[in-house]
Amino acid sequence: MSQKYMKVEKIDHGTVIDHILPSKAFDVLGVLDLPGGTTMSILVNSHSKKGGRKDILKFENVELTDEEANLVALVSPQATINIIVGGKVVKKFNTEAPKVVRGILTCSNPNCISNQNEPITTEFTLASDEGHRYVCSYCERDIVDLAKSVSP
Repeated sequence: MSQKYMKVEKIDHGTVIDHILPSKAFDVLGVLDLPGGTTMSILVNSHSKKGGRKDILKFENVELTDEEANLVALVSPQATINIIVGGKVVKKFNTEAPKVVRGILTCSNPNCISNQNEPITTEFTLASDEGHRYVCSYCERDIVDLAKSVSP
């Protein structure tokens, strides 16, 4: 039995985000503020040479900054960022979860001051354990599902 794979064209200039957790590509898109009309390829539950499944995102003519790339770690901490110029990878690095996240996440605690129409910016700190948890700086509530807590 032969395996079939979808062929996705190479990009000449842009960004490829590889090794995204399976079914998390759209969550990654949610944390990135890409310009409207961005040409992209989205592969969901794609075969991984290392075994298992992964998602992949390709953005043409968009180079993510280090800060933008690290936002990807909010929903897929092991993702790899590849910057492509002239059809070749010129920069490759792993995402790193930001220690502090401001103005992007929403606290799930309805009584938190950040949900009371006060003129403050939400702020979450990465917990020091290995659980990849973010904790509200105001009420100390953990965020359980980071992707669902991203502010529109």
